[in-house]
Amino acid sequence: QVQLVESGGGLVQTGGSLRLSCVASGAIFSINVMGWYRQAPGKQRELVAAISDGGSTNYADSVKGRFTISRDNAKNTVYLQMNSLKPEDTAVYYCYLDMATGPYWGQGTQVTVSS
Repeated sequence: QVQLVESGGGLVQTGGSLRLSCVASGAIFSINVMGWYRQAPGKQRELVAAISDGGSTNYADSVKGRFTISRDNAKNTVYLQMNSLKPEDTAVYYCYLDMATGPYWGQGTQVTVSS
């Protein structure tokens, strides 16, 4: 059993910042990729950012230069620093990790950016 617990979501004004965290626990073995997806109302879930066990990163074009993903392998934790937030960043953000037995998803955390 694997659990992912996200934190750090909330309400912020345009131009503000938030930092999301996701801690994985349970039967964790050799995590390959950790990352974040988001889903806005009426839209499909989309990849925001991902980071490999070696530190390689991948970002959606819409967040490049504004968001930064990082991970602490010793703590099985992934972070998403979100700066210069825009109303179109409003969504539920889901943490995920990929292992040999995965993928696994968190329950989601709401991010709302007011204009």
